[in-house]
Amino acid sequence: MSAVLHEDGKCRCGWCGTDPLYMRYHDEEWGVPEYDSRALFEKLVLDGAQAGLSWITILRKRDNYRKAFDGFKPEIIAKYKPAKIEALMQDVGIVRNRSKIEGAVLSANAYLEMKDFSAYWWDAVGGEPICENYGALKQIPPKSALTEKISKDLKQRGFKFVGPTIIYAFMQACGLYNDHLETCHRHDVVKKLARR
Repeated sequence: MSAVLHEDGKCRCGWCGTDPLYMRYHDEEWGVPEYDSRALFEKLVLDGAQAGLSWITILRKRDNYRKAFDGFKPEIIAKYKPAKIEALMQDVGIVRNRSKIEGAVLSANAYLEMKDFSAYWWDAVGGEPICENYGALKQIPPKSALTEKISKDLKQRGFKFVGPTIIYAFMQACGLYNDHLETCHRHDVVKKLARR
């Protein structure tokens, strides 16, 4: 599937469909280079929560996640006690998966051990997004040699739900990879947003 022309006259990557929330996410967030460490941590945890689910499911619950997980502040999440885990397991506004919730706590602790979370990611891509200029969704791989390497490293550091496919999706979302299709109206816009 190549980019799809929508009623508003804009071509978009076909994965966002016609759901207004998904289209807005595609147009305003997906692929925009993210440099804030806390925001990167949030996106990594949410991508981990997505495992086995569709991203739109997590996107619809994102505001609930932000409330439930104290604004994704790693220094708070790292100190969650069993009572907080149990409370989260009862929260219908999030995905109630114990492994994913406990994984977020372990990942927060691993995050706090790192010197600069943002620099970790941007150093991995040489300081600017990797842009492959794909013409169709089927050309985009589910993972790469780089995400395999990062996944292995993060697991050794104690992060959870950071397999190479999750890492690839995370890197796309955070603009470390610019995987908007060449014919998508966001491709060139996102390309210009990268810091040089």
